[in-house]
Amino acid sequence: MKDINLANFSKFRNQKQQGYINVSGTNIKLPITIICGKKEGKTALITGGVHCAEYVGIETAIELSKEINPEDISGNIIIVPLINRSGFENRTMSVVYEDGKNLNRVFPGNAEGSVSEKIAYFMEKELFKISDYYIDLHCGDGYEELTPYVYYQGVASEDVTSKSKQIAMAINPKYVVESQSNSGGAYNYAGSIGLPGILIERGCMGKWSKEEVEEYKIDVKNVLKELNVLSGEKVDRNNDTKVITNTIYENSMYTGCWYSNYKVGDIVSKGDELGTVKDYFGNILHTCIAKVDGIILYQVGSLSILKDGPMITYGEI
Repeated sequence: MKDINLANFSKFRNQKQQGYINVSGTNIKLPITIICGKKEGKTALITGGVHCAEYVGIETAIELSKEINPEDISGNIIIVPLINRSGFENRTMSVVYEDGKNLNRVFPGNAEGSVSEKIAYFMEKELFKISDYYIDLHCGDGYEELTPYVYYQGVASEDVTSKSKQIAMAINPKYVVESQSNSGGAYNYAGSIGLPGILIERGCMGKWSKEEVEEYKIDVKNVLKELNVLSGEKVDRNNDTKVITNTIYENSMYTGCWYSNYKVGDIVSKGDELGTVKDYFGNILHTCIAKVDGIILYQVGSLSILKDGPMITYGEI
């Protein structure tokens, strides 16, 4: 595959380009597909593999890059299916191989920083600046289980928040979550600099299936159709979408073993015991109590749990 130059990419009207793009200051080359439609229109950026063990999103992006053709779109679609390539090839799960940092926590990045920071800087300066909309594909990491849902940018300008929520609702998910962060994560940071975007969560536990990928492709295509980038009618799968504006993120106060009392997608009530953290002798170190009535969005699905790491997240309904 050839090296790709993003300069004047849109001049290749009615063409698909595939190759690799170098992250400046590193030896990393990321796979990239650029699809320029027959007609002018908006540019949609799609990324997968910011967390490199979130395989459903990665495979979805790979398949979309093969399936979508220029004659079916107006505008442009840029697909980078594997942002953390070195982590994927070394199976590091949440972190970049070279520096051990979580890429989704270092934005806006630094051109003179570590490899993670250089990737984040590259995404802003090379990808965000040429895009009109951003779709970031995630799922539960190797230790996380979740029920499918989508985040929209809740801490941004009124225009960005409105557009972000509009495309989140186009997916027809069961749960739409308003993000209350404007820094750190790729799509959060994108919103803070004026790029409307969403983060989709589908799949978990370092696994993937053809069925999940097919559902994920419907998600992404619905968004592209909402933006009039992809031709065709949206697939309407759900008429009872719930918007969650208060999300509780519970981190563990201890390193030890996690025992959940519920499954993702379960409805819980304020005061319910969501789970416990125990030491290696089976003694309870902490019991997590629900602060509100809500739906469990994701939780640690492994026995191992780390101090200050994620434990369980639920949204108020």
